[in-house]
Amino acid sequence: MAEQIINIERMEQAVSLFGSFDENVKLIEKEFSVNIIVRGSEMKVCGEDEQVDKAKRTISHLLRIINRGENLTEHNLRYVISLVKDGNDDKLSSIGSDCICISAKGKPIKAKTLGQKKYIEAIKENTVVIGVGPAGTGKTYLAVAMAVSAFRAKEISRIILTRPAVEAGEKLGFLPGDLQQKVDPYLRPLYDALFDMLGAENFQKYQERGCIEVAPLAYMRGRTLDDSFIILDEAQNTTPEQMKMFLTRLGFGSKIVVTGDITQIDLPDGKKSGLVEVIKILKNLDDIKTVKFSEKDVVRHKLVQDIIKAYEKYEEAKKKK
Repeated sequence: MAEQIINIERMEQAVSLFGSFDENVKLIEKEFSVNIIVRGSEMKVCGEDEQVDKAKRTISHLLRIINRGENLTEHNLRYVISLVKDGNDDKLSSIGSDCICISAKGKPIKAKTLGQKKYIEAIKENTVVIGVGPAGTGKTYLAVAMAVSAFRAKEISRIILTRPAVEAGEKLGFLPGDLQQKVDPYLRPLYDALFDMLGAENFQKYQERGCIEVAPLAYMRGRTLDDSFIILDEAQNTTPEQMKMFLTRLGFGSKIVVTGDITQIDLPDGKKSGLVEVIKILKNLDDIKTVKFSEKDVVRHKLVQDIIKAYEKYEEAKKKK
């Protein structure tokens, strides 16, 4: 049996670290099979040598997150635990150090995982970035944050957000309203991200001036987009022809970010996904980077990670059969 002592400097640190009803400490005890005893400002960790060391490293990383003024969430906690278990916790110091932009409510938007950090760096350093991964990894949200940051810094003169109008198993063609009202449900996630960054009033003002455009992919044909930050969302639902058409819209002084999840293709049977194809076609070109997220980069509820893992296992089992 081994013991390690951790000193907690301030009571606020202890309150944040322990969480409601000591749920954070209970999770650390469970994940590493250790006992944690608190006496005054000292925290004693007891158990097997290796497990005690991992638990101590986890607590030290969590205290650093608290000292940075960030809220300790269940996601932060589980992510730190997973990195410590994998021996990758030395990379944790690089996460959350840079603020991409400030939301309309004054909240700093930062990378929360190593995958997100890699994605943000790729967008900064390349003209075209393809972000591929499961739902909840922040592909679209972070791309919009980078676009707003570039717009505020006057690096680009407009933001263009687009996605293919493909139904996810439902027929929406008979909805009432004009064409814009019919396609708005498809574009809602893009509107939501922009409202969060800019606020509804600023978004409307910029949209009226033509600085922000949210439109279906079909509206991109025949255009050349200069000095723009262009985001193609739900790209797994593009055909190869649509993807080629979109990428060739790139003009001078522009950036393109393509996001999608190749496990959620809603195209009719027999139609190839433009996203799957373009990853192979462009993999060796300079200034184009593909970033792949995993279920560990999911920043939604823990169950979302579990659901993604379960589906992956199911698909693997089907292939073997």
